[in-house]
Amino acid sequence: MTQPMKKSTYKSQRRAEQEKLEKQRKVMKKLIWGTGIVVLLGIIAALVFTPKADPTNFDYAKLPVLGKQDAPIKIVEFGDYKCPSCQIFSQQIKPQLEKDYINTGKVGMYFMNFPFIGPDSTTAALAAQSVYHQNNDAFWKYYDVLYKNQQDEHTEWATPDYLVQLARNNDIPVDLDLLKKDIDEKTYDKEVSSHAATAVKAKVTSTPTLFINGKEFKGNFSDYPAIKAAIEDALAGKPE
Repeated sequence: MTQPMKKSTYKSQRRAEQEKLEKQRKVMKKLIWGTGIVVLLGIIAALVFTPKADPTNFDYAKLPVLGKQDAPIKIVEFGDYKCPSCQIFSQQIKPQLEKDYINTGKVGMYFMNFPFIGPDSTTAALAAQSVYHQNNDAFWKYYDVLYKNQQDEHTEWATPDYLVQLARNNDIPVDLDLLKKDIDEKTYDKEVSSHAATAVKAKVTSTPTLFINGKEFKGNFSDYPAIKAAIEDALAGKPE
């Protein structure tokens, strides 16, 4: 017959069990606390040491360029030929860039289409791409002509006939019949769409938007001193 457990023995066992449980709780508490610290340190490290987004990689060889292709600073403008702000940039900022940096070999300026204002934004882009593929230098003359003759952004003015007539009236040195054919047949539609897709990927939300050596210029497009400072920093190799 099993003998009943003595009261003193029961208490001793009970105390031993409680002490064991308490030790286990302390161990678990330390493990949880240690794990929390490791996780927290991991989060801090990720925030501190995660590199900034890489510069946008543009295929410069496939874009119209104003200036030297091997210039140390490459500026890409995303624009829409119907955009009034782009007209301001072309007439007020671009000439200063040419004088100070492009003509001196320090900057090469490139253009990409981001047509979003109206259907004829794309028509104008198709015309400009046709001119570019015939003659890079003629592209920049046509670029100036398009902005100089820009009409109300709410009016559909960039028609194929008008775009060809502008080239004719301003002696743009290209085959005008080929220009008309390229516009009508949308020869460079995929190219224009690719430009727009690049703009979306680069998180461009307005025109004109500038990228200096692949990094978006965050200032105002009409603030030439700020643009100049950004170029000087890039020339000096200063990080953002």
